Amino acid sequence: MRSAPTWDPAQYLRHSGHRTRPFLDLLARIPEPPAGGGPARIADLGCGPGNVTALLADRWPAARITGLDNSPEMLDRARREYAGPTAGGGTMDFRTADAAHWTPEEPYDLIVSNAALQWVPNHPDSFARWIAALAPGGTFAFQVPGNFTSPSHTLLAELCDSPRWRERLDHPGGRVMRVLEPADYLTRLTDLGCATDVWETTYLQLLTGEDPVLDWVKGTALRPVLTALAGDDKATEEFTGQYRALLREAYPPGPHGTVFPFRRIFAVAHTPA
Repeated sequence: MRSAPTWDPAQYLRHSGHRTRPFLDLLARIPEPPAGGGPARIADLGCGPGNVTALLADRWPAARITGLDNSPEMLDRARREYAGPTAGGGTMDFRTADAAHWTPEEPYDLIVSNAALQWVPNHPDSFARWIAALAPGGTFAFQVPGNFTSPSHTLLAELCDSPRWRERLDHPGGRVMRVLEPADYLTRLTDLGCATDVWETTYLQLLTGEDPVLDWVKGTALRPVLTALAGDDKATEEFTGQYRALLREAYPPGPHGTVFPFRRIFAVAHTPA
């Protein structure tokens, strides 16, 4: 299972309220871009379907904003919904780019990434070239999930590595997503000469509906498995059924819904003015 996952924007957006809240918390800690005499230049790295890119335009309506992603499905949705002029005279456009290899071709006042870098192996090694592309006083900000030791992910990894699925799925649960601990991000970014703010939050998300945790991971962590099993409905149903049973035991519903704790890691790094 070596190919990139195929994304489903509609499935991803089914939990858009919970998925957007961490970005709003990140956005609240990002300062105004440096005054350079023109509209702010902003990159949204791993923009997905564009819904959080649009929040950047709400905050800075005159900015020139570019969303970058390597998923054709996500970019198609983003372009249909958001590309073009913004209300404040700015613009939003969306381009194909792989965060693992993206090198900015012009200075940016802000490079931001929301829940995307966990898919990029060794992403901290790219921090230096991204920060080097910031204008003086510019900002690099991101948030990533920090819940990879939670049952939703450990159970997925164990199931993928079971005798029934190991050869078919190549143990994707433990291979694809990697993040550092907050203190390590703080060290990396400070070593690059940035004034850095790093923190973490665990959101107690109350999900409703039947098998809501399974519905959540269908939009994110389960995508590599669903991609690998695409076209084999029987295998997909079998795997999903086994995973569903494990999640039901790990996340039993309560009187108001199913509590799904979700840890997030945040970082905001500023270059010298």
